Amino acid sequence: MTPPQAPDIGVTAEASGNLPAVSHLVQSLSVSLQTLRHRPDFLKAAAARRQGTGSFLLQARDRGDGQSFARIGYTASKKIGNAVARNRAKRRMRAAVHAVLTAQARAGWDYVLVARPAATIARPFPDLLADLQTAITGVHRAGK
Repeated sequence: MTPPQAPDIGVTAEASGNLPAVSHLVQSLSVSLQTLRHRPDFLKAAAARRQGTGSFLLQARDRGDGQSFARIGYTASKKIGNAVARNRAKRRMRAAVHAVLTAQARAGWDYVLVARPAATIARPFPDLLADLQTAITGVHRAGK
């Protein structure tokens, strides 16, 4: 027995002719993100540009290798709290990065977000997003 077909409600094939071009444009504006994994990369980012916010510290550096992706790392020390608190802080920073940084990141750059004790976890999420937007703007403005 085959399931009944759903009625044709919503966008039809004729009306959606422009959608693939729009989605291609959106994809070309965002930079793919990879995760930093090696300590020397974190240390190089720590020695480069910094922008502090109420929620976290953003460290950024231009790798200068011409790659078409940005790399992102997250740090939460034991000052943040136990493992549960550190993981929660990193999850919140990861969610903010996927909401803001995918459109704002520059290819060939490394970014490291360092959690702040009590602030990264307790700060409301919209404020965390605003802090990331401000920090990324400040880091790139300093280089021009």
